[in-house]
Amino acid sequence: MLEFDDIQYILLTRAPAITGRYEFLSFRNSAGGRAWLTAILETVHSVEQARASVGKDNRWVSVAFTWNGLRALGVDEASLATFPEEFKQGMVARAEVLGDTGANHPENWLGGLASPDLHAIVVLFARDVAERQRCEAEHQRLIAQCEGVEVLSSLDLEATPPFDYAHDHFGYRDRMSQPVIEGSGEEPTPGSGAPLKAGEFILGYPDEAGPSVNQPQPEILARNGSYMAYRRLQEHVGAFRDFLKNHGQTPEEQELVAAKLMGRWRSGAPLVLAPDKNDPALGADPQRNNDFNYKQQDPVGYAVPLGSHIRRMNPRDTAANMNRRRMIRRGGTYGPHLPEDAPEDGVERGIAAFVICASLIRQFEFAQNVWANDRNFHELGNERDPIIGNQDGTLEYKIPKRPDPEKNHWPSGIHDGAGRRLLFSARPQGASIPCVPRRGPMRRCEFT
Repeated sequence: MLEFDDIQYILLTRAPAITGRYEFLSFRNSAGGRAWLTAILETVHSVEQARASVGKDNRWVSVAFTWNGLRALGVDEASLATFPEEFKQGMVARAEVLGDTGANHPENWLGGLASPDLHAIVVLFARDVAERQRCEAEHQRLIAQCEGVEVLSSLDLEATPPFDYAHDHFGYRDRMSQPVIEGSGEEPTPGSGAPLKAGEFILGYPDEAGPSVNQPQPEILARNGSYMAYRRLQEHVGAFRDFLKNHGQTPEEQELVAAKLMGRWRSGAPLVLAPDKNDPALGADPQRNNDFNYKQQDPVGYAVPLGSHIRRMNPRDTAANMNRRRMIRRGGTYGPHLPEDAPEDGVERGIAAFVICASLIRQFEFAQNVWANDRNFHELGNERDPIIGNQDGTLEYKIPKRPDPEKNHWPSGIHDGAGRRLLFSARPQGASIPCVPRRGPMRRCEFT
């Protein structure tokens, strides 16, 4: 059974928040870092706590660490050596594998995210701006009391209007397809697949291949934790709208072009089920909006192009081993909304999200390297994911039509990477390792 009292809420539960804040920290000395961790753990929700108090809570906190951060806190070298190589190396060293080149190169990442001195992130989600600001001030007071703890940078999150459903700055409905974990108490919606073994996302449990292996040691260091890959993607809304206008003569044609890039209408309605006309009611209905596949319903890609975002990042029944590739995503939008009739204003806005999985290389890195950035995915020849792939202005995007596909050249500068990091989420109660003082028989610190 899942130990809900020892798993951070963010792994299994969404907070009903419209704003938030990420703060990226550095520990200049171990004692100060441990003092900060001991205090911040008092605010971190477990799954059990979050589910019990979701109706009355106004803020939700999570924490996670880089490999260097665990070392800075005093985790011993023998334990550090048991973490997987891709986590120890970090995203900067693995930028080429992840497609973080050109404009997305680590030297262009914002907020010190490419620095080896980035040690931890504290993730806050709040019901409103007033609560976010209150928590920010409270955290500043805590940091002032912890010698050597510094904030490298921060990022405020803001939901984009209208607020009746989650969507990004491009207007695409978000949170459409997420895997369900066996034993979580949730039921998958039609078309979302059967619940997956907990070990695909949370360390210390059997995964789809059997008992978990090659976990960080000692066991208490890893159990009930996970890996989180942080991705900050800047959205160039004005350039995106210009692209749609350049390839669609009418508003209806422009909406169809947007749908062909994603594989869904911006309302969330899947093109497999609504190939010719938007169906907002379908997009808003979780009992219908994922109930489709490709092999039987759209094998050639006349509805959903083979290179579209959702077909790449979740190939469904057209790819093997899908149960070992799924990931959980959490996060939100940042930056102000750009009104529909407004020109590009030069203000940064985008998505800042965490990809959660138990194997960075098998899940996250595979998705980035193969699904998002392989030019010849589905034998397409010269394409990358039009939404999150690394675009350099030399690639194409094909929208199949009978009898010949229509080719559009996909420009650079629609969606850039502004920062990435690999993190290890921390358990709300923690491990009996010597780096954090105990506050009682059940108040221990664990890094997972």
